[in-house]
Formats: sequence, C-alpha cells, structure tokens
Amino acid sequence: MPLRAGARLAVMLCAAAPVLASAQENKDLDFIPGAVQGSAPGQAPESGAPPRTPRGRYYLEDALTWSSLREGLVVPFPPPSPPRWQNRTSLDAFNQWDLGEHLTATVSDRFNVLEQSGVGFPSRQSFRNDFREGYVTWEPATRNYLETGRINVRNGVALGFNPTDFFKTRTLVDQASLDPSVIRQNRLGTLMARGQSIGDGGSAAIAWAPKFYSPAPISSNAQPSLDPQFDKTNAAGRLLLSANYDIADLSPQALVYHESGRTKFGLNLSRQIGQSVVAYAEWAGGKQPNFIAQALAYGKQTGTLPVNAPTLPPTDSAERFRNDLAIGASWSSAAKTTLNLEYHYHEAGFSRQDLKNWFALGGANADLPAVTGELWYIRGFANAQQQPLTRHQVFLRANWTDAFVSNLELGAFAFVNLYDGSSLTQISASYYLSDTWTVRGYATANVGSKRSERGSALQAGGAIFQLVRYF
Repeated sequence: MPLRAGARLAVMLCAAAPVLASAQENKDLDFIPGAVQGSAPGQAPESGAPPRTPRGRYYLEDALTWSSLREGLVVPFPPPSPPRWQNRTSLDAFNQWDLGEHLTATVSDRFNVLEQSGVGFPSRQSFRNDFREGYVTWEPATRNYLETGRINVRNGVALGFNPTDFFKTRTLVDQASLDPSVIRQNRLGTLMARGQSIGDGGSAAIAWAPKFYSPAPISSNAQPSLDPQFDKTNAAGRLLLSANYDIADLSPQALVYHESGRTKFGLNLSRQIGQSVVAYAEWAGGKQPNFIAQALAYGKQTGTLPVNAPTLPPTDSAERFRNDLAIGASWSSAAKTTLNLEYHYHEAGFSRQDLKNWFALGGANADLPAVTGELWYIRGFANAQQQPLTRHQVFLRANWTDAFVSNLELGAFAFVNLYDGSSLTQISASYYLSDTWTVRGYATANVGSKRSERGSALQAGGAIFQLVRYF
C-alpha cells in the first residue's frame, strides 16, 4: 500500500501554503470544482460571464482507491488490467481575474501525483496535469459576452444522462466519485470561441470549436501526461447554437449542434410542480449510425482496430434518425433530502439482441484476443463518449444533507439496466470537519449475473477514502 501518501500530502501542503495563503476561504461546496453546482435539476444551466470580483478556489486532495477485480469473465478482458489500488494526490486550482473594466480571465487546473499497484514510484506514469479550462471573457456591451480559450460548455437538465451535453465526449479525468453530476463539473473543456447574449426573458449563444488535431486513440486507462490533451477535445470541427426563453414556466432551451457533416437537434424543458417537485425532460436527435458502427469506425480511423475488422456484434448500422431522451423528476423535503428518478433512452445503443450477441460471440471466441479485444473496445468507446451502452436504463439518486448530525452528508445513486436488471451503485458519506477539512468515503459495486452488462464488468466493486484540505 502507498505508505508515502500521507508524507507526500504534508510536503505538498507546506510547499503550496505560501502561494495559496491569500486565497479566499469559503464553504466546502464553493471550493470543489467537482461538486454539484450550478442549476438545480429541472432548470436550464445559467448563461453568462464569470463574476466581476476576482476569486480563487484551491485545495489539496488525497484519494486512495481499492478495486476488486473479477476473474472468469465470459468475455476475457484484454490486458493490461487496471490497478487494484491507486493513490492520487492532487493540487486543484481555480481562479478568475479582472484584466480590465470589461475583460476577465479564468483558469482551472489540477496537478496529480499517482501511485498504483504494479508501477514503481516515481516513474513517467507518476504525474499528470489536467488543464480543464483557460479562457478570456470580454463584455463589449452590457450582458453580451465573447469568450475564447478552453471552455467547459455544459448543457442539459437531467442528472444521470445528458443528451444535449454535446461537448462531454472524451473529457473524462480521474474522479473520486462516479456521480455523473460530479463528472460533469470536473472535466476537460474544449478550445473554442463562444458568444452569448442575455436578455430579460432569455438568452442565446453560439460556440465554435475548430479541429486542430487528428482523432486520438481511446485508452482503457487514463494515461499520465503533462499534455493538455487537445487531441481529445478538438479532433473535429463543432458548432453549437442554443437559445432559451421563459414560456409558461417551462424554461425551454433549444439547441442545434453540427459535427463532421451531421446535425443534431436538442430541447430541454423543466417545470416546478408545487413546492417540492421539479419535472424535467431532455431530448436530442439526429441522423447517425448505431453505436456499434460508430465505435468500429472510430477504432479503424485511429488505428486501434484493423481496417478489415468485422462488425461485431453483427448489426444493422444504416444511418437513420435516432433519438436520445432523459425524463425525470426531483423531489425535495424539509428534512434536507432530495430524490431523483430518471428514465434514459439511447436509441443508438445496444438492443437486447445486441447484448446477447456480445456475450455469445465473446464466449465462443474467448481464446481469440482479436475478437474479445474488439468487443471490449465498443464498451470502452461508450465510456469515453459518456453514453449509455444499452437503449434503456433507469437512474435513481438520493442525497441527505445534515444526516443524523450537522455537517454529515449521505448520498447514493444507481444505474439500472432495464434488459437484465444489473446495476452500477455507489453510496457515499461526507463529513465537513471545518471550512478547511473534509473527509469522504465511497463504496461502489457492479451487480448482476455473469451475462449482464454490469455483472460482466471487470471491476466487481471498489472503495475510496478521500481527504481534502481547502485554502
């Protein structure tokens, strides 16, 4: 186990203290880029420029992860297997500065030091930098903004799956939590130029992200690197138009997205029902092949798969209009509990027969790495794109603030596959020791039979202990 983790954390604290001592102190959620911030479920994300007052959010995090790996999978997992334990110590920084009367700069970055099983320390794989955002905002006229740089553009009103969050692909960084709301906040942005105009009843925005690099291959594990990884976020030219206007308490937002010759349309709706319930729906649709065809095309384009690789599992990959939908509701109580229930539909995902074929082919060709590798590549592509693997799933989430005692927060969520009943589940507990110290614990499990989506995952379960020091 990583005996040096505590000592390294202390050293980083001492080294960082002179630089960070002047940073503004605040409550726990204000300091965590990965916290669930921004609009509440059922409300469209707010548009606009950063606050005019310069502010900084800095913290040191140590996250120790232990994983239980399955053996005897129906479809053998291609080597190398992920580490059974990893310790990540991170220095996280977010800051905004006024450069002039109408000009601001924003930077968000995290530097990581990694220890893990099977890898000596220190080594080339021991360090990684996640440059999340870095952009300049100009306000040429009141409530009109122009921005350029690396920006994390988020859209959507759902929690578990966001069909209209078009810039989420290939943006994942290491997280202590698997909660999609946390992942959405703490991820890589995209190099782009964006313009926004905010009126009394609504807003409009346009974002253009040019292509700078050829598409990068997908790796099953995050690769330690100091590279900003623009080849993940800017490997295709992309254009997004969005507008929202308050109509009949529905808060609608319409979007048009164009990438690589294909256009998608999106719509977000939310409505408050009484004092405790918010209902919301998020839809996107456009002409595209199914998910299997998308994954194989990308694998061949990036050289991961041979150009003559067969279509596995066999499927109808014709281009047609396909829909994505997330519909749900959020309920909050006076006891500081919040419950969410969502249904997710991903038409391009695996059908029930596709899932059966995946196991049948993999099981019959377990001794052929070319076949099993291609089958697992498709599932890895789904994870990188942050899309559901199958067409139908349910998402449940519960959160309880000040549970039993003050400053204790309990949470849980589950993704449930409606084909086979398997689930990915996480429970968490956070205790806010003070404004500067927080301790957290997470437990995760992939539950299901050997021939189910979650029961066939290499990781059966895991636990994470996280300690955070804020400045």
